[in-house]
Amino acid sequence: MNLHAVGIIGTGKYVPERILSNQELEQMVETSDEWIVTRTGIRERRIAAPEQATSDLAYEASLGALQAAGISAEDLDLIIVATITPDTSFPSTACLLQDKLGASKAAAFDLSAACSGFIYGLATASGMIASGMYKHVLVVGAECLSRITDYTDRNTCILFGDGAGAVVLGRVPEGRGFRSFQLGADGSGGELLKVSGGGSRLSPESGAAVKGNFIQMAGSEVFKFAVRIMGGAAEEALEKAGLNKADIDLLIPHQANIRIIQSALNRLELPEDKCMINLDKYGNVSAGSIPIALAEAVEQGRVKEGDTLVLVGFGGGLTWGASTLIW
Repeated sequence: MNLHAVGIIGTGKYVPERILSNQELEQMVETSDEWIVTRTGIRERRIAAPEQATSDLAYEASLGALQAAGISAEDLDLIIVATITPDTSFPSTACLLQDKLGASKAAAFDLSAACSGFIYGLATASGMIASGMYKHVLVVGAECLSRITDYTDRNTCILFGDGAGAVVLGRVPEGRGFRSFQLGADGSGGELLKVSGGGSRLSPESGAAVKGNFIQMAGSEVFKFAVRIMGGAAEEALEKAGLNKADIDLLIPHQANIRIIQSALNRLELPEDKCMINLDKYGNVSAGSIPIALAEAVEQGRVKEGDTLVLVGFGGGLTWGASTLIW
């Protein structure tokens, strides 16, 4: 199977208009702008309007990606939406998006791997195109994390925001496109970052389900895991591709915490100008983080033809994923 001939042919992003600043959070919980910026690097995050759901954010991002790819929704064979905040348990957000786009020929499903979901989605879509099964696949990372964030919990409410990023995958010239994927999971760490409500474990009648509907995180444990896994997964993806650290033109990491990103940069011996960082504006958008950062890097002219990109993320599950590609 030749993965080298599959790549990203269009990118798009959408973030809601409403900005939630650190100063606003100071009025809500016992925290400060200085504390948040020093420890996380986040200054503000976007919050979906009451009438917006994840599929609405995904739709806007997808329109941008389709336009950039120069194809119509009718040309799509498959839609994958990576999300932990679907509009509903079912139908899937991908099916709702398929209908909104008018992508009547496309199969559609959601993928749940938390903040690693977009990389998992890329790996899935890439394999399907490489096998000859499909020609064009839309992969979206979209979240309305504000709906599952407890704004009385100062440990989590400072971190998360809403938004969506989308890419269209298709055939690209030889020597371009995806060179490797490195995916991993450690279910023994599932308790460290979770939303326990809304599934079959806790019934809606259970009092525990109410609190369980919000993100619960063992912050220091997740931080230690992330610092260890982020650089390591990127190194393994590079090795699989026959590349080394010096080949990286741009690192696009999951935007969770500036200190985690800096630790990855140190391990990969990269200067900060070779890294796309936008978490100061958007916070942690889970599956949306990497595709939003990628689309923004393309918008800013930071991605040029022939560049070597490394995408890397980690998340609840625990999960992680990295990919190398030649743009």
